[in-house]
Amino acid sequence: MLFSYPFKLELIGKMVKDEDVIALLSPKLAELLKYRFDSLTPPQLQAIPAILEGENVVVVAPTGTGKTEAAILPILSKMLGEKAGGIKLIYITPLRALNRDILDRLTWWFSRLDFRVAVRHGDTHASERRSQALSPPDVLITTPETFQLLFLGSRLRAALAGVKWVVVDEIHELADDRRGVQLSILLEKLRRYIGKAQFIGLSATLGNPEAVAKLIVGVNRSAKVIYVPVARRFEISIEWPDVSIEDEKLSSKLYVASEVVAKIRRIKELVEKSSGVLVFTNTRPMTEVLGSRIKLWDEKAPIYVHHGSLSFTERRKVEEMFKQGRIKGVICTSSLELGIDIGHIDLVIQYGSPREVRRLIQRVGRSGHRIGETSRGIILVSNSDDALEAMVLKSLLKQEKIEEASIPHKPYDVMLHELVGLAMKENVTLNEALEIFRATLPYSDLEMEELAAVAGFAEQIDILRLTPDGRLRPGRRAFKYFYGTLSMIPETVQYTVIEQDTGEPVGILDDFFVLEYCEPGARFIMAGRPWEVVAVGEDSVRVRRIETYEGAIPSWVGEEIPVSYEVAQEVGRIRGRVEALAKKGCTLKEIVRRLSEELEEREEIIGKAVKTAYEMSLRGQPVPTDSRIVVEEIGELVIIHAHFGNKVNRVLGKYVTYELGRITGLPIYVSEKQYRITIRGASGEDVYNVLR
Repeated sequence: MLFSYPFKLELIGKMVKDEDVIALLSPKLAELLKYRFDSLTPPQLQAIPAILEGENVVVVAPTGTGKTEAAILPILSKMLGEKAGGIKLIYITPLRALNRDILDRLTWWFSRLDFRVAVRHGDTHASERRSQALSPPDVLITTPETFQLLFLGSRLRAALAGVKWVVVDEIHELADDRRGVQLSILLEKLRRYIGKAQFIGLSATLGNPEAVAKLIVGVNRSAKVIYVPVARRFEISIEWPDVSIEDEKLSSKLYVASEVVAKIRRIKELVEKSSGVLVFTNTRPMTEVLGSRIKLWDEKAPIYVHHGSLSFTERRKVEEMFKQGRIKGVICTSSLELGIDIGHIDLVIQYGSPREVRRLIQRVGRSGHRIGETSRGIILVSNSDDALEAMVLKSLLKQEKIEEASIPHKPYDVMLHELVGLAMKENVTLNEALEIFRATLPYSDLEMEELAAVAGFAEQIDILRLTPDGRLRPGRRAFKYFYGTLSMIPETVQYTVIEQDTGEPVGILDDFFVLEYCEPGARFIMAGRPWEVVAVGEDSVRVRRIETYEGAIPSWVGEEIPVSYEVAQEVGRIRGRVEALAKKGCTLKEIVRRLSEELEEREEIIGKAVKTAYEMSLRGQPVPTDSRIVVEEIGELVIIHAHFGNKVNRVLGKYVTYELGRITGLPIYVSEKQYRITIRGASGEDVYNVLR
């Protein structure tokens, strides 16, 4: 769903003066602030007074507007009056890589006022963890997964007793999945342990900030939402490169379609003209395709690849080269969406539609990152779907309409894990556990019957036991289960790719790719470079560098970015409008001019995007629209054209294949995308009858 903000922060911000807000801070901090910044930003002007007054706050503001300082400056000011030891502030981020940058940023402020800042996550060295337990820092930066371990160690648990503030950064990254649900329970456990605390959430893109605020503060507490409009900071254009004769010739050399070559050519041109460019794709395989094809075309091109399946060493190397200006472009996935510091970026290129408004904001927002700068982005498209989708997303951004975070409702697997966590340390009854769960947004309507059923299941598999007085105690298998399932990130069996000559890790491959493809002599692309398999071990693949770029592109689990029902419907509405105007006798030129005015988009792009729908209308063929499903039979395939988005089409596809299988008794194969469903194994007439 899409949410439209009914208020504009800057109208309030104009009534607040910098000097009035700075005067609220401690004199020492005020001096530091004047040294660091020329002026305060809108989110800082509003958040600092609210946090100083003790309110829970959620700040939604574009990248580069000083959200981090908006949260930590008032906390730091209040900490100057705190004399007790132990951890005072917990700063939670969704990524370990982000922790590294946050550490540098927070250390600048806190160390100058004699506070210690530390990071704790899965990669933290054992000696550092021991040091933190013996002498806890004032500020601890961590991830949700490591945060829950703080409740279990006796020394760190004691250090938590002094926590007064919790900041959750990039909260939109957690709100959509089970990690956010788990965090909401952990924050409730913290409140139960320490009493009153103050909670601050930070995000660049949230469609339902009130609901997400409840995720971190609980259902019975209030939070102030501070929102800064994003649209005016963005300058986004859509480009559809024409395919030249040279592109057609080059396509055979690069082993990709000529349309892809045209976009690669445009990427190279833009990178050469800029000082720092991020090229975002929607999948890791596409990142590898672009990176390897650019290197095949021009091995000296200053463009490298970055995504989550590359090793930390490889990612860090690319980040440092970009930051130092040794390379000018990075082709990446969501691995660089968040605020990891890689230096100045003057342009973002989105390869294909970003699929979501919030992705568009997050990605293009990486450019012009400094306060007051405009974020510049170009969306490169080569088909009607992507072009129309990009236009719709741009239009929604201008209206400040952003997808809502879909917070999971009562996931039992998270509840099971946290029940065991409560049994291990909290000494609670089942009734008290119910109170903890009900205080969180995802479980606010949880019934005792549901909780008892989950607890009963846990007893059956020996990870939990109930004492006669109803208290939770860990079962024999509790510790193995709890520590084995700490993370709510879905696990897949993976192999580490290791360079034979150096012993350095290159990245990771999912098991299905290794089992299906990797044997000695097989070739594949990783980090934009070609490799040949030397040997396959139990959990690793040893490789050596080769010169030829002929090789398989790996695939990884979890690639899809879904297009919402609302966006897909709007794309269908545009196609329906083209059909209606064509039937009234309007020429393509007239239709394009009208749509250009309505969508505020260049006529050249609109003309390419609606040409097919216009020509179908002239031939009397039904055009798929927001209110019309079209069934098309092409050889052995049947295509259902439906503008319902990924999730609805997935459900519709499953329903149709179930019905077809029941009717025909034959296996039916299906593939669902945001605008069409492809079926093999049935006739068009059968599909049409099922849909009727």
